Amino acid sequence: MAAMSLKSVANLDQLDANALRALARQLMGELDETRQVVAQQAHDIQFKETHICKLTHEIAVLRRYRFGKKSEQLGGEQGLLLEDAVDADIAAIEEELINLGGQPPAQKTVSQPKRQVLPPELPRIQVCHEPHCTTCACGCQMQRIGEDITEKLDYIPGVFSVEQHIRGKWACRQCETLTQAPMSAQVIDKGIATSGLLAHVLVTKYADHLPLYRQEQTFARAGVKIPRSTLAEWVGVCGVRLQPLVDALREVILNEPVVHVDETPVQVLQPGSKKTHRAYLWAYAPGAFQDLKAVVYDFTEGRSGAHARTFLGDWRGELICDDYGGYKGCFEQGIAEVGCMAHARRKFFELHQSGKSLIAEQALKSIGQLYEIEAQGTDLLPEERQRMREQQARPIAEALHAWMTAHRLKVPERWTTA
Repeated sequence: MAAMSLKSVANLDQLDANALRALARQLMGELDETRQVVAQQAHDIQFKETHICKLTHEIAVLRRYRFGKKSEQLGGEQGLLLEDAVDADIAAIEEELINLGGQPPAQKTVSQPKRQVLPPELPRIQVCHEPHCTTCACGCQMQRIGEDITEKLDYIPGVFSVEQHIRGKWACRQCETLTQAPMSAQVIDKGIATSGLLAHVLVTKYADHLPLYRQEQTFARAGVKIPRSTLAEWVGVCGVRLQPLVDALREVILNEPVVHVDETPVQVLQPGSKKTHRAYLWAYAPGAFQDLKAVVYDFTEGRSGAHARTFLGDWRGELICDDYGGYKGCFEQGIAEVGCMAHARRKFFELHQSGKSLIAEQALKSIGQLYEIEAQGTDLLPEERQRMREQQARPIAEALHAWMTAHRLKVPERWTTA
């Protein structure tokens, strides 16, 4: 019997027992599907509400620090650096709240900055936006009746210029229809900065390590005053805009069979404490011989191996790393451990430098032979490189392992010279 609904049945009394049972099963199935949809929607709403509450609390804490009593803030250049970071975090959290459908907490103590008029002496580059067709839908030819001009500030290193986006207004006098080409998509809607200027600010801050207050001074010398708080807001919003690119790059890297990882400590200023604490920046990159050349950095507050396990997720491949114990949990989950030869060599080098150890010197020579073989195979195809390693590198590595095992038995515990 074909599926039916209550709307398709004029009189339930006309249905036999089999038809009623079929209809009941159908309705119960639809009810289960509806319950699942409602449960999923409730879960999504609860997650968003929890995330919104978390972000609202974070932005409130940051604002209390940023706009609180002067006695609670850091002074000097360190204070300027921290204010830049706080302003960027505030802008990023506000953007996340908007994406989640929430509203950033109102900040009444500071007036919203007004869009500044760009200096008239700067050169103007006109970018025209006109409709593809100036014939109205009614068949009449439209006439240009005016235009809107939106100015955005662009920057070529050392030279400011202004892009004038001229959007012609076209109207049909017959049916009184107004047509105007839309503006192209922008990184920051209704902002004055082009993507070129935003890219310059980010590269200068993170690649050239020039803080925002110094960029503010540089721009002022070029004739444009951009407040440091505005620059920080740009950095925060760009961070949110670039996150999908970071996520996509992470997925591409985790499609590779070999991944390198290493972590390095960074000192971070903690708002309100006037002190720095140690955080960590983890770098993930594909193998040296993979076609993909990319690196993804993951900032964490601590060095726990759980951070690496979270980043790697369900990836199962060969992980090249040092002997840090935090990675051991990854290997217990099925990831293959590949020790880093550079880290192993470093121990022998330090031992030889400090004590002129002959054993360490012999180990360095054997490792050097392995390095020479790897250098010869740099431009070979993967199959050829594998064959060369089997024929040349494997005997040296096995001999080195046997030699190290034999000498390890002769070296007393805690004795580091020979």
